[in-house]
Amino acid sequence: MKTKAAGKDRINIITLGCSKNLVDSEQLAGQLAASGIGVIHEDRTKRHNISVINTCGFIDRAKEESVHTILQQVELKRRGQLDKVFVTGCLSARYRDELSLEIPEVDDWFGTQELPALLHRLGADYRTELLGERLLHTPGHYAYLKISEGCNRTCAFCAIPLMRGTHVSKPMEQVLAEARKLVAGGVREILLIAQELTYYGLDLYQKRMLPQLLDQLADIQGLDWIRLHYAYPDKFPMEILEVMKARENICKYLDMPLQHINDRILSAMRRRITSQGIRELIGSIREQVPGISLRTTLIVGFPGETSSEFEELMDFVRETRFDRLGIFTYSPEEGTRAYPLPDDVPAEQKAQRAAEIMDLQREISLELNLGKVGSILNVLVDRKEADRWIGRTSADSVEVDNEVIIHGDTELRCGQFVAVKILQAYDYDLEGIAWVP
Repeated sequence: MKTKAAGKDRINIITLGCSKNLVDSEQLAGQLAASGIGVIHEDRTKRHNISVINTCGFIDRAKEESVHTILQQVELKRRGQLDKVFVTGCLSARYRDELSLEIPEVDDWFGTQELPALLHRLGADYRTELLGERLLHTPGHYAYLKISEGCNRTCAFCAIPLMRGTHVSKPMEQVLAEARKLVAGGVREILLIAQELTYYGLDLYQKRMLPQLLDQLADIQGLDWIRLHYAYPDKFPMEILEVMKARENICKYLDMPLQHINDRILSAMRRRITSQGIRELIGSIREQVPGISLRTTLIVGFPGETSSEFEELMDFVRETRFDRLGIFTYSPEEGTRAYPLPDDVPAEQKAQRAAEIMDLQREISLELNLGKVGSILNVLVDRKEADRWIGRTSADSVEVDNEVIIHGDTELRCGQFVAVKILQAYDYDLEGIAWVP
């Protein structure tokens, strides 16, 4: 039975794509709840009468998933199982006109910066005093914290500025207030996210302020881990590393998408850094913060990528031995600077190159993990599966990185830190026993 039958709306938010979308959905849910409107995230019980789909438009696969989800919800509406379907997020921001013609059953479309308008259509007022208030869709012990919106970079392959706009930093006092609210609510790990973390503050304070922000976040009592995601390598502010070394609750972890290593490809991608510059930066980071866990993301199959240029990338991965690594195959995106270039690397070859990179990374990851057998690691417990607990070390972020399988007679709880003696290593995971000296 739908809630509407009882005369009251109940809204289901479906979130697709990245953690930044998740934060947007959490903010939407917080605003709806404050207006007394029933709201739920990813409802499987179908006890709702309105769906809001927060879409992703990053690459072809994400677009396809978003369109498929919209069509699923529209079909439920056609069958009388939903009263209304609304679409927001990146895909909607970018393709609203085309999609509204192709899928007229959707009741309305909204972009990434149109929360007040979306709330109005849902029968709620946008309440500025709730800025930063969210209903978390993550487990209560960790949360994402978005410190800026949009991006001023001009990477040739990337459509994010077309969907999210130019870089806008969130005022420092607002970030800190939101962090304190999260910690007061039980959050022990905050994952800082932005399209480009290191650009933070340039628009508001006329200088990069991430080091100062980190220093103040680290002062918050009860905040055990602060994790950095999505740093751009060009003009990387090395002061970040000084704060990371000095503050124990800043994870020795850095997510820095590099995309490629060949100079011609980097130039065509408009990455503003050379192969030598990347290598020197990685060397400096590892020298200043010994033991730091480095995550990167690469793109294979960029227009014109030759076999020798791909082999150069393979050699780079082999030599650098990243702790964590992800891969994308190039996807031509309308409106980007690379879009007019011939997409001349066949899809099968792109997939093969991506598989070769990941096979190599799997070997590297296993070797690194084997070196941890016998050690005792501090692990944050995330969840329980069957009769075992699953957690992460400070070297691992949520969903994208390694996990630790924890055995033992001691009853644990989510959000607890526990010492784990590592007994077994796998390609991407570790296994051990809760350790009591």
